[in-house]
Amino acid sequence: MTGAGTDHTRPKIEGGPTIVLVRPQLAVNIGMCARAMANFGLSDLRLVAPREGWPTRDPVYREASYSAAAGAAFLLDSAKLYETAREAIADLTFVYAATARERGQMKPVTTPAAALPQTVARIAAGERHGVIFGPERTGLDNDEVALADSILTFPVNPAYASLNLAQAVLLTGYEWFRAAHGDAIPFDNSERSPPATREMTLSFFDFLERELDERQFFRPETKKPVMSRNLRNMFHRMGLTEQDVRTLRGMVVRLIEGPRREPKKASRRNPSEPE
Repeated sequence: MTGAGTDHTRPKIEGGPTIVLVRPQLAVNIGMCARAMANFGLSDLRLVAPREGWPTRDPVYREASYSAAAGAAFLLDSAKLYETAREAIADLTFVYAATARERGQMKPVTTPAAALPQTVARIAAGERHGVIFGPERTGLDNDEVALADSILTFPVNPAYASLNLAQAVLLTGYEWFRAAHGDAIPFDNSERSPPATREMTLSFFDFLERELDERQFFRPETKKPVMSRNLRNMFHRMGLTEQDVRTLRGMVVRLIEGPRREPKKASRRNPSEPE
């Protein structure tokens, strides 16, 4: 199952730091991590001793992971399997250990926002970086944290600092993507109708105020100038387009004239009635 934002006609962004999941427990989380990676162009997924093995022979476990990946099955298919974290990071030149707890290991501590711009530059220079994430229930053990060059942590509510595994991967991927590709919005709802000219807008105001005046909206009469200015300023703040003005005018016309009369169908028309 793919998500509504998936577009296979567009070029696929790949690269970034390696994502290493150490002893992941839940199939759903592995799939959701793959989805988070695909969202932000990360393409190297490594699994260390997953609880159910990989690729799993359990059809229920496999279905759960692939369904959660939501179109990122290609990352699950290409995931590499290792027995230990040490083996999984052997070819990397710099490793972050993702953890929410202070480990007393005197390592540099940084956030994804601070770390990933440096990672972008160093990967571009030929280095290979990775981030290791621990099991959902316990996180990385101290020996696994000791394998890393630096600790990666997230600025969160200190009273509830535990992130879901896929959430941690997603936040890391997001900061990688921002640093590597910028944070420009992916699409823009540009205005399809040009802005209304002042002549068009004032003509609508004249029409609207004339109809309101005929229906005694401006009462008491002494307040008409203020009420009129308030109405005009309200519409000016909207930044009306030509289509907006046409729609507003049409709405007022229908309120004044009532429903349109639908023409009679030919089969129901009296022969004596003119066409």
